[in-house]
Amino acid sequence: MVDYTRNTALFILNTLDRGQKTLDRVLEEDMSDKEHYLSRRDRALVNALVYGVLRRRGTLDWIIAYFSNTRLNAIDSNILNILRLGLFQIIYLDKIPVSAAVNTSVEIAKSFTSPKVVRFVNGVLRSSAKDYKKVPFPDRNKDPVKALSTAKSFPEWLIKRWLDYFGLKETEALCDAVNTIPPITVRTNTLKISRNKLIETLKADVELIDYTSYSPDGVWFFKPTLPIPKIKAFEHGWFQVQDEAAQLVTYLLNPQPGETILDACAGLGGKTGHIAQMMKNKGKIVAMDKNDAKLLRYESEMKRLGISIVQTCIHNLDKPFDKNYIAEFDRILLDAPCSGLGVLRRNPDIKWLMSKKNLIYYKENQVKFLDNISCLIKPSGVLVYVVCSTEPEENEEVVKVFLNRHPEFVIEKKPDGLPFNARSLVNKNGYLKTFPHINNMDGFFSVCLKRKKIS
Repeated sequence: MVDYTRNTALFILNTLDRGQKTLDRVLEEDMSDKEHYLSRRDRALVNALVYGVLRRRGTLDWIIAYFSNTRLNAIDSNILNILRLGLFQIIYLDKIPVSAAVNTSVEIAKSFTSPKVVRFVNGVLRSSAKDYKKVPFPDRNKDPVKALSTAKSFPEWLIKRWLDYFGLKETEALCDAVNTIPPITVRTNTLKISRNKLIETLKADVELIDYTSYSPDGVWFFKPTLPIPKIKAFEHGWFQVQDEAAQLVTYLLNPQPGETILDACAGLGGKTGHIAQMMKNKGKIVAMDKNDAKLLRYESEMKRLGISIVQTCIHNLDKPFDKNYIAEFDRILLDAPCSGLGVLRRNPDIKWLMSKKNLIYYKENQVKFLDNISCLIKPSGVLVYVVCSTEPEENEEVVKVFLNRHPEFVIEKKPDGLPFNARSLVNKNGYLKTFPHINNMDGFFSVCLKRKKIS
C-alpha cells in the first residue's frame, strides 16, 4: 500500500532541495493536484513532517551523521530526506510508534533504491531510535556557534551574527521562538465586520482564539477545522491572513480617506486590503508589482473584501520612472523584496537557502527601489520602507544610504498613525522593529520617511 502522506512530504522536501521554489510556492502549486487523495488528517501530517524537518534539520543531520558510516554530503539527497523524515517522527512525534516511523521509511526507500541502501536506511534509523539520546553534541563553552547551530538547528553563519548582535541568552530565545509553531494571525476587514463579531463567528471553526496585543484589527488562532479559504467568514470577506507585524506597517503609513496611495510591491494584496479599509474605501490606491500573475488575483480578492478603489499597475522597480513623471502620491508603501529572515517561523526553508551574500544583494536592490520611487512622492508626503527581516544590511544600512542620497527626506520619529500600545516598538531613531522572541510576531523592520516641503 502506498503511503501517500510520507511520499508527499518527501516530494516537497526533494523539490525544495532543488532550490527553484520556496515552500510557500511548492505548497500552493504542487500540492493542489494531491489534495484529492489526502484527507484533512493526512494534510495535517504532511505539514507537520515538512515544517518539522525544516525546523529541525540541523539537529537531525547531526544525529544521522553520528550513526551513519557514510559522510552526510555523500548520501543521496532523496535518501537523506527519508532519514530526516523517519528520525523526525522518532524524536518529535509521540503519537507515531517508532516501528511505524522506521518501517514506513524503509518501504519508501525500497520503491526506488537498491537493497544495500535500504539496509543502510534501516540500520541508521534503528540505531538512532535506540540511542539518539546518547549522541554527544558540541560543547557550548568551547564552540558556542556550533553548539547552538546543532542544538537549535540553524546555519552557523546565522548563529554567529545573532550571537554578535544579541548575545547568548537572547539568541537562544530567538531560536526557540522561531522553532515554535506560530498561531495563524488574521486581520479583521472592518469594512464588513467588527473584530469582536469576527471572533465570535470564528470560535466554532478553531480550537483557540484571541485578540492580538498591538494591532486593534488583529486576531490569532490555532487549528482551524477547515482550510482557511473554506471558512465561511473568509468567503464573506471578513478577514485576510496577515501577521500582526505586517498589520502595524499600515498604521505606520497612516492612510487617510480621499488620498492617492501607491502600494509599490503589492504582492498578494494583504497590505493593499488594509490600506483600503483604513481609507474607508474612499480615494485611490495603485497596486504595483512586476508579477502580473499576482496582480491578476487582485480583482477577485478586492471583490471578496468589498473594496473598489484599487487599480493595478505592472512595473519592475529595477527600472527608474520617467523623469517627467508627476509626483502624485500622498503616501507610498514599499514592502521591498528581502531575505525573509524575519519570517523563519512561518517559512523555515529560508534559513537553509540564504547566505550572507544574499543580504548584500537584497540591500543593493532595496536601495535601488527606494531611489526609483522617491520621485513619486508629493512634498510633505510619506514613504514607508518595510522588510520582513531583522538583519542590519536590509534595515538601518538601507535607510542610511538612501538618506545620504536623498536629503529631501527625513525620518518621522514620532509617527501619528500607530496605535498607542504599539508606539513602544519604535526606537529613538524612528525605526519600528519587531521580533518573534520579544513580541510574539514576525521579525519586521519599517520606517516612515517624510519628504520635506518645497521652500
